[in-house]
Amino acid sequence: MVRALDRYFGITSSGSSIRREIVGGLTTFATMSYIVFVQPTVLSMAGMDFGSVLIATCLSSAFACIFMGVLAKYPFALAPGMGENFLFAFTVCSTFPGGMGFSWQAGLTIVFISGVLFMLLSIFRTREIILDVLPSCLTNSIGPAIGMFIGFIGLQWGGLIVLSPTTMVRLGGFHTGPALVTLFGVLLIAVLHARGIRGGILIGVLASCATGLATGVIPWTHQAVSWNFSTFFQLDGSELIARWPDALVAILLFFFLVLFDTVGTLIGVGTQAGFVDEKGKLPRAGRAFFADAMATSVGALFGTSTVTSYIESAAGVAAGARTGLAAIVVGVCFVLAIAFAPIIHIAGQDIGATFYNVKPTDLHVSMYPAVAPALIFVGFMMMSPLRRIKWDDITESLPAFLTITFMVFGYGITEGISAGCVSFAAIKFLSGRGKEVHAVMYLIALAFVLRYAFLM
Repeated sequence: MVRALDRYFGITSSGSSIRREIVGGLTTFATMSYIVFVQPTVLSMAGMDFGSVLIATCLSSAFACIFMGVLAKYPFALAPGMGENFLFAFTVCSTFPGGMGFSWQAGLTIVFISGVLFMLLSIFRTREIILDVLPSCLTNSIGPAIGMFIGFIGLQWGGLIVLSPTTMVRLGGFHTGPALVTLFGVLLIAVLHARGIRGGILIGVLASCATGLATGVIPWTHQAVSWNFSTFFQLDGSELIARWPDALVAILLFFFLVLFDTVGTLIGVGTQAGFVDEKGKLPRAGRAFFADAMATSVGALFGTSTVTSYIESAAGVAAGARTGLAAIVVGVCFVLAIAFAPIIHIAGQDIGATFYNVKPTDLHVSMYPAVAPALIFVGFMMMSPLRRIKWDDITESLPAFLTITFMVFGYGITEGISAGCVSFAAIKFLSGRGKEVHAVMYLIALAFVLRYAFLM
């Protein structure tokens, strides 16, 4: 058995060992397992069942990791992506102003179609052409913009930012229980990361939950986890046909986000592990892209938003992982995580109505102080691409700035991306630098303009 694993994955030839692959897989899971807490919490806001999404998250992640390990033989772990899940819940399936108002069943169909498109892209190897369409100022600002959006929501969930009748939002009270629990969690995660301790986000979520329970901020009483599969195989394309312009925009948004996430993660982690050659190419890249695309479609069938490669795989690589066996270990861990559903449900319960002593129907104030620290810190971790923006070139920096501000303060991922695309095309063209814009980019900008002119 050991020799068979060694031969198939090339463990010895890669300079690794089975023990190092197992340790690397466990390290990767520890750094990314916060998604098991966050994903059901986020998608339940779109009307999806918490228990079913939890199972879907674990099973789709397990399938994706094992498939990546067996097919591409890389130590890349996958799970529902942060950013894509907020696009799903707060834009595509949101009924609030700025939301598209699709049902979650239609949202899953949109995710499924984007995965199929990504599979076709992987098969025909045309990803380089697609990547040429969006300029670097947008590809380097969309991720951070989503990160800031996620962080902004985390601040709200922790009670650090609250509603204001005069300024829309204001600083919350730092003396309140939820705010203190959230600040404790963020500080703990930051210290753990600064000390190089793996799994800092997971430890922070668990510690925040324990602190909240001990102080009474988070109640012990909660609804039992509903073990069901109500989100599995629930795709519904009827809404997409009736509202095809919005559906097309949503499909392209998911498609481009997963494309950029996957390219960035595979190249970044692959470079760290020494997989990328001197020409910047990743061997077996087609297989890795196909596994990622397949994971997205399977995740949609199971009932969760886009499943994609995680940058946290770098933690496992740093621990010595070099082959697909590490990814398989991560997949097994996701299956075992289902047994901890009761703890996950306690951490993911909404205390907003209880804290404000109102009925949810009177005032919907969502507060998740155990999960909020994870959102704030993940948002912070998504900021680094901003340093690659040419801030001294206004035709590059202003579209990046507008992408971020419109996404955060417009409370919609679509709004930020559309503002960036339209402003980039307009500023470049009017500045006499229109040739720097890809022809397809002009069509995308025009489509967004028409959407706001006739469909909003």
